[in-house]
Amino acid sequence: MKAFTYERASSVEAAASTAATNAQAKFIAGGTNLLDLMKLEIETPTHLIDVNGLGLDTIEATSDGGLRIGAMVRNTDLAAHTTVRKDYGLLSRALVAGASGQLRNKATTAGNLLQRTRCPYFYDTNQPCNKRQPGSGCSAIGGFSRQHAIVGVSETCIATHPSDMAIAMRALDATVETVKSDAKRRSIPIADFYRLPGDTPHIETVLEPGEFITAVVLPPPVGGKQIYRKVRDRASYAFALISVGAIIQPDGTGHVAVGGVAHKPWRVEAAEADLPKGARAAANGILADAHPTEQNRFKVALVERTLGAVLSEARG
Repeated sequence: MKAFTYERASSVEAAASTAATNAQAKFIAGGTNLLDLMKLEIETPTHLIDVNGLGLDTIEATSDGGLRIGAMVRNTDLAAHTTVRKDYGLLSRALVAGASGQLRNKATTAGNLLQRTRCPYFYDTNQPCNKRQPGSGCSAIGGFSRQHAIVGVSETCIATHPSDMAIAMRALDATVETVKSDAKRRSIPIADFYRLPGDTPHIETVLEPGEFITAVVLPPPVGGKQIYRKVRDRASYAFALISVGAIIQPDGTGHVAVGGVAHKPWRVEAAEADLPKGARAAANGILADAHPTEQNRFKVALVERTLGAVLSEARG
């Protein structure tokens, strides 16, 4: 790990301003992803801004009946919160499926959304990776690609987004609240928050330099049967081969987001109109633009089968 300086942020605005003026600065909260990347010298910040003391660790109702989740709320507390379990069960289930208890005790809401891919080529500094070193190439393309993306891919990157929580947030139509370096605030629908790889896979979100997440807001609950189903190589603490987060209403309509298939949580709203027709029709729409490799072609069928299991569970 390379040497770095450290400070505790005094305010949200100060944290954003400091980060904007130092391209080598990083925010740190739980550190469950960042510290690992620093040890491997994949991330090499020269300055860390500790944001744990900014009072962003509360969960409160919004005026319209939704829920505002502070950026520093730990995953354990969020999953166990009474309102989350009652009205947003999909989120609670996704969090519990995502990591060990020890990690959930440290990991934060904002950090979970911003965690980086677990592509093995990204983690192997001896291998070319456009996400780690722009312009160096993508070792996964033509390499071992069983775990990789099948939709939304580009010629520069086929990595997947690792977050389980983000899949639930996408299905729930969450909004990400931020503060920019000029102290202006904005609200970003999670549908617009993540970027596809294109020619710049190292730029993963629409956040500007120094922009700081303060909260994630959930809209009023919509009811329905909320299900999170995760398919993985081993039963505990593995990243998803594919996952399905769904809210299914009694009439068969609903919201579906899929993980393990793309550079971001994958949701195709137009395909949700086919949910009452069954899993095959909906899956065909969700993966209409899929470009799998020979090694991960099985994910196409796996999405359909997992979605079928979710719809069957929703029907009871």
